[in-house]
Amino acid sequence: MKLKDKVAIITGAAGGIGQAGATLFAGEGAKVALVDVKEDGIEATAQRVRDEGGTAIAIKADISRAEDVRRAVETTVACLGRPTVLFNNAGINAEHRLPLFEIAEEDFDRTIAVNLRGAWLMMKYVVPQMIQAGGGSIINTASISAFIAASSAGYSASKGGVVAMTRVAAVELGRYNIRVNALCPGATVTPLAAEQRVEMQARGMPAALEMVDKMSVLGRLSDPMDQARMALFLASDDAAFATGAPFIIDGGWTSISGVTPKGKN
Repeated sequence: MKLKDKVAIITGAAGGIGQAGATLFAGEGAKVALVDVKEDGIEATAQRVRDEGGTAIAIKADISRAEDVRRAVETTVACLGRPTVLFNNAGINAEHRLPLFEIAEEDFDRTIAVNLRGAWLMMKYVVPQMIQAGGGSIINTASISAFIAASSAGYSASKGGVVAMTRVAAVELGRYNIRVNALCPGATVTPLAAEQRVEMQARGMPAALEMVDKMSVLGRLSDPMDQARMALFLASDDAAFATGAPFIIDGGWTSISGVTPKGKN
């Protein structure tokens, strides 16, 4: 088992990549603390882990709020022990692909608050526990939108910030035997993606929808488990010398940069 006896905190675990990560990590021996604002969703994920013989607790928390993050970490330590894995996966896109001059200020601020501030807060409160435990691995979920214009301004800015923050964290925390890497998914079939799709359809954006459907050279979009498997690799000792790096899991989309999967301009 790749994560035997490790304690892992996974944010955004009510569905999508976080939920896939929860079942995968637990199946590899980790005790998992599942964090999300969606209480019913994380309870269901936790019960699924337990039904499969794993150990899981569900913690309702808004990771953009310091008091919620502090409580989530304290609960994890009290119930499971000090975390040595943090899968910093929670994220939102409150802007729904609007052009930057149409984005409401509160939506921009909320996207940054969850995606960037939330990732920072989780590291801020988890890292001291990891240091006490002797080290660990942090996986911050970013996006290919950190590198190409594949989403709205605030979302792209937040994910670019996650990649930059990951590099700084890796440099600062290496001395404590803590590795920090960024998972950068391409188009993935998740509840968030489904919500964005409904919004794009409502706004009459068929060209954008067609582009999303083709965001891979492998003939399919990513499944959440594709991303969770890379997160497992980064969490495990298999990635013992990997730190400070973005890992792009996008079915080759960013490699073709503006060229369709059939190779035509």
